[in-house]
Amino acid sequence: MYSFTANWWTNVIALCTIIVTVAYYFSVSTFKKWEKLNVPYIRPITPLFGNFLNVAVGKYHPLELYNKIYYELAGHRYGGLFQMRTPYLMIRDPEIINDVLIKGFSSFPDRGLYSDFSVNPLSNNLFFMENPQWKTIRNKLSPAFTSGKLKIMYDQIKECSQILMENIDKELKENNDQIEIRDIMRKYSTDVIGTCAFGLKLNAINDDESEFRKYGKSIFTPSLRALFRELCLLISPALLKVIRVKDFPTDATDFFHKAFKETIAYRLENKIVRNDFVHYLLQARNDLVLNENLPKHEKFTESQIVANAFVMFAAGFETVSTAVSFCLHELSLNKSIQDRVRQEIQLKLSQNDRQIDHAFLMELNYLDMVIAETLRKYPALVALFRKASQTYQIPNDSLIIEKGQKIIIPVYALHYDSKYYTDPEKFIPERFSPEEKAKRPSGIYYPFGDGPRMCIGKRFAEMEMKLAFVEILTKFEVFPCEKTKTPLRYSNKVITLMPNDGIWLTFKKIN
Repeated sequence: MYSFTANWWTNVIALCTIIVTVAYYFSVSTFKKWEKLNVPYIRPITPLFGNFLNVAVGKYHPLELYNKIYYELAGHRYGGLFQMRTPYLMIRDPEIINDVLIKGFSSFPDRGLYSDFSVNPLSNNLFFMENPQWKTIRNKLSPAFTSGKLKIMYDQIKECSQILMENIDKELKENNDQIEIRDIMRKYSTDVIGTCAFGLKLNAINDDESEFRKYGKSIFTPSLRALFRELCLLISPALLKVIRVKDFPTDATDFFHKAFKETIAYRLENKIVRNDFVHYLLQARNDLVLNENLPKHEKFTESQIVANAFVMFAAGFETVSTAVSFCLHELSLNKSIQDRVRQEIQLKLSQNDRQIDHAFLMELNYLDMVIAETLRKYPALVALFRKASQTYQIPNDSLIIEKGQKIIIPVYALHYDSKYYTDPEKFIPERFSPEEKAKRPSGIYYPFGDGPRMCIGKRFAEMEMKLAFVEILTKFEVFPCEKTKTPLRYSNKVITLMPNDGIWLTFKKIN
């Protein structure tokens, strides 16, 4: 009996030792990569987590990690790090960044962001897609955002902005002149993207029970599910195939899938033709899904058409509302800049017979600088990601980037590098005057990305933002209030900049 028990425990200990050894080896098996390639790198802190431990446990926002590594690699054009056990190459040099995003784009066409489309069909869209499908659908949808199409959409956006003003008035009366501006701007952006892109009358601004607003908000709410998904992905994409964690809440994805399919079906049944995003999606559907002459490997699915409707709604919902809110926050703290924007608007209005139209918006040059400075301080994404689709020799350098290598471009760190932007913590719109921009190198400003994968809705977003500012700043002065947080603190659960306590401001009517 004693012998049997002793042998049993010996076997258990031996098995545990093997498991621990294998697990440890798996956890650190990638950590020698940069040393072998003679690439400067930041030594990983712990097995499995690499340099990512403080982000994984919620102590750091990802931007804090990327900033820390960016400055630890000072003096180098690039360097290695480990997000969990995945080796990433951080590129610091603007010239190399231009190579990756533009000149050498054919070697880096994909973002390298993984999603299991069988579990997350709504993620099978323009943002996640890889070449050649990405290029195919991008070419089909780009005509929706030409200057001519934007002019057609102008009146629809203006109608939404007028409802926005009514809603601000209502909120001020109910909350003693103090309002949380992000929530109000989300309603506005929901109406704009719904009306202009999909022809829907969402009435999200006046209806707190709007399902589009409810579910749009839920997909961007920080959650442990989203953090857990990212950690699994960085350990190994294969892990997500086993665990099958969803990108978004199930009820939200079910709602959007149903809503967009119904929108498309309604258009087809009633033969409705509008020059909006859905029109081009339907054309893409005809060319890529229903076309029987198309080779099987080039065909798209109905689900992919719906997914691209979803990503346009999701992008329009969150990024614009957040950018406008950050800008109003800065204008409340910098009254002289706010006054100058207002003066420019009033001057241009007097020169345009008080008409607010597309041409008028294009003449607001100082407002353009204010928006550009806002997006420098508060970029929608703190980093850009790419993956090498083939081996790539960096020009004038010894490094050869291997096929499959993942790349980080630290947008936030570049935007705050004092080598490029003097006093980067200060809000200085004049940085973006033509004269000042000419003094800086390209490759250091990426609020919308750059190159062929640049944000498809950039001009649409800028028009939407400018119209909101014109309406607000001609009717109100904006001030900080007792609930205003300075500096803003961000949630550590998402890679975007999401203020923990909202953005609270006071609006005072201009008589």
